[in-house]
Amino acid sequence: MTSPETTNQPITDGAALLDEIEAFHRRFNVFPAEAAYVAVTLWDAHAHLLDAFDSTPRLAFLSPEPGSGKSRALEIVETLVPHPMVAVNASAAALFRAVSGTDGRPTILFDEIDTVFGPKAGDNEDLRGFLNAGHRRSGVTYRCVGDGANQNVQAFPSYCAVAMAGLGSLPDTILTRSVIIRMRRRAPNEKVEPFRQRIHEKEGHALRDRLAQWANSVRKSVEGVWPVMPDGVTDRPADVWEPLLAVADAAGGAWPARARAACVELVTAAKEDDKASLGIRLLTDLRDVVFCGADRMPTAVILECLNGIEDAPWGDMGGKPLNSRALSRMLGEYVTSDNKPIKPRPIRTAAGVPRGYYADDLADAWTRYCPPPPGKSTTSATAATPQVSAGADVAEELPGIRYITAETATAPAPARSA
Repeated sequence: MTSPETTNQPITDGAALLDEIEAFHRRFNVFPAEAAYVAVTLWDAHAHLLDAFDSTPRLAFLSPEPGSGKSRALEIVETLVPHPMVAVNASAAALFRAVSGTDGRPTILFDEIDTVFGPKAGDNEDLRGFLNAGHRRSGVTYRCVGDGANQNVQAFPSYCAVAMAGLGSLPDTILTRSVIIRMRRRAPNEKVEPFRQRIHEKEGHALRDRLAQWANSVRKSVEGVWPVMPDGVTDRPADVWEPLLAVADAAGGAWPARARAACVELVTAAKEDDKASLGIRLLTDLRDVVFCGADRMPTAVILECLNGIEDAPWGDMGGKPLNSRALSRMLGEYVTSDNKPIKPRPIRTAAGVPRGYYADDLADAWTRYCPPPPGKSTTSATAATPQVSAGADVAEELPGIRYITAETATAPAPARSA
């Protein structure tokens, strides 16, 4: 039987083709969830339609330990995307010159990305800038070109598809532009087929050629299309997923529904795993662990509560627990609803006037930056940690401060003191 790629016969069943791409991945890759297979398959396809979109998501295979299948995942992707360029420790200059060259825009596959952005690596701001700029179709990298004093600023296009694999994490600016696949070592009952490059690369290339042919047939229907996003997926996550959902809609079949389910699952997981912003972590812990509905809280009580959270960074901030100065500095980066920096204020009590923070001052930042709160807590803000053992103003539960308990959780708040 003659194959479609040898007859140039149009490929009309995009859903069936994506099913084949997914099955090819499943032969050699064990991903952590069904959503990952959907996302990676759509990413492979979107690389053939790059000029139809305003942005391209980065694909990041990350794991805490070696031997988790990250490099193998990149190998399979390499067989399926156009003009693959395998990069290990490539410089930003080499990459943006390759992207702006005349040999066709490459799909960059960056293995061992942890050697570039890991804890033992330097800042590599040039490379980070290139990866960030190339996320948008309008992205360019500026460089001085010329000899000696005869230098001119030249803009090099940076827009290209990039897939990465590495240990640990990545800078926040790259993570927020990425579909993140958290890889893990295979369990004893998880089996894959050995990847034999001389045999299986040809199979991948045959699928790649059919994918390119299908992409050309749907290009006009994909250009300028804004797919319907799942509820709650907006801003940067929407930029990341729009190209993938557009591909799924063009393929039809079960792919539009599967793509949106995968989008919600992976976007939610990325938010839960996001530890990049220490400020957002602080705001969230203050809302969900410290205040828990209280309208004000002395600084000393806040610090004892924060430093007592076992899985939080506050007990070891550069070798020392978080102190009042650092707390004030971090919260001062955010503003109240009146657009004034959040600062400690006196709290008038029968035992004295300690300084602390008001929930009203934090409320606007909580709304703008924190993830949705968990179920309504009835735990006292002071029940989770011991009382401060020293200091006249916070040795015991302070009169004049509303502490939330099971009995008072639904009681109306008293008027704020002047």
